[in-house]
Amino acid sequence: QVQLVESGGGLVQAGGSLRLSCAASYVSFSFAEMGWYRQAPGKERELVASASSGGSTYYADSVKGRFTISRDNAKNTLYLQMNSLKPEDTALYYCTARRPGMTWGYWGQGTQVTVSS
Repeated sequence: QVQLVESGGGLVQAGGSLRLSCAASYVSFSFAEMGWYRQAPGKERELVASASSGGSTYYADSVKGRFTISRDNAKNTLYLQMNSLKPEDTALYYCTARRPGMTWGYWGQGTQVTVSS
């Protein structure tokens, strides 16, 4: 069974940085598209960033220039480097994976990011 385990969340002041990690098990990591979603209280879950197996990336407009997604296929690990954090980045961040052409079908348990002003 596919397992995605996030880590790296925490409390940080505005302007600070955090790096999230997602360790993947039992998935053909090198062939999967990987992504990060987030959900703030009272808001819908939104796609923050994604990285395809071919190296292409996507970023939500709200995080462009501040967040960087990367993947280490040898370690089956996905990262999200978050710089210049803002209070509006506060949310539960989820790692997700999907096979090419499929919907996001695999989810981690989430890691909380809280940015204080």
